[in-house]
Amino acid sequence: MEPGLIQRYRAFLPVTDRTPVISLGEGSTPLLRARALEAWLGCRAEVYLKVEGANPSGSFKDRGMTVALSKAVEDGARAVICASTGNTSASAAAYAAAAGCAAFVLVPQGKVALGKLSQAVAHGATVLEVQGNFDDALKLVKDVAATHPVALVNSINPYRIEGQKTGAFEVCDQLGDAPDLLSIPVGNAGNITAYWRGFQEYRAAARARRLPRLLGWQAEGAAPLVLGHPVKNPRTIASAIRIGNPASWQSAVAAAGESGGAIGAVSDAEILEAYAEIPRREGIFCEPASAAAVAGLRKFHREEGLPAGSRVVCVLTGHGLKDADRALSLAPRPAAVPCTLEAVAAALRLS
Repeated sequence: MEPGLIQRYRAFLPVTDRTPVISLGEGSTPLLRARALEAWLGCRAEVYLKVEGANPSGSFKDRGMTVALSKAVEDGARAVICASTGNTSASAAAYAAAAGCAAFVLVPQGKVALGKLSQAVAHGATVLEVQGNFDDALKLVKDVAATHPVALVNSINPYRIEGQKTGAFEVCDQLGDAPDLLSIPVGNAGNITAYWRGFQEYRAAARARRLPRLLGWQAEGAAPLVLGHPVKNPRTIASAIRIGNPASWQSAVAAAGESGGAIGAVSDAEILEAYAEIPRREGIFCEPASAAAVAGLRKFHREEGLPAGSRVVCVLTGHGLKDADRALSLAPRPAAVPCTLEAVAAALRLS
């Protein structure tokens, strides 16, 4: 079994010999060449998928959570709290369970995919549904953490960003250098911030020779960074990026700008088209928010073009089972047939 991120990248992380390592074996996720998607995109670039759904709780959040929980326990915390659109709650609950800590989770009422909510519940977290959106929930957990002895583990916790930057380290290790371009979904904006930090640190350490351009993608109905102002009632089928006032706003804009990239928006229709094509063409099931990275890359290629031979990485941030109801809602119901060979062969058009 591969060691967790803290063991692998200790020299780049804010840990000491006194830090208790809370790990579920996160990281070491696949980076897969996506030749069928290259054909769908109509490009001659090399496109790779960083499959973060292979992390223990099924999303990239585990990268930051191993560091955040380890540091929280080092500081004596016995309880953690977070606001979440789903993935953070699942990860926080899992790592809190591993650490022997209590986990408190606030989610927007009726706005979290059941797959994610079930994870938080299964790991023993206390879950409250807030009658508001994610931004309302985040304000509340900030207030709770400021007035009670619980550690806040949202991405405003700097240790979360420190852990998440290891995604960039792995991409460089797997490719042998940084890619030319990295396409990534943007919700609360911590991940694009973290990847940029990681690429910069790896180049400074001579572990990479160059820096990539970063393309961040929001959903059109939840695109405050594109619009330049908060969105009071964000709307998108991609629940993981349904955030109207990102906590890492300034650092995300800086990351995109400093890299020579940009933050753009894609429609729900574009997200759902990519969401359907990725598993059908590549055998990789991701949640809708993850598909924004591929949808955005397709939009970018149509408008600006991807240079032939360039290497592009799309970060698929979460597993498709996080929101299985979405996949089922978009597919026809399975046909019911009599339990006979003839009926099955006829239904499959094999006769």
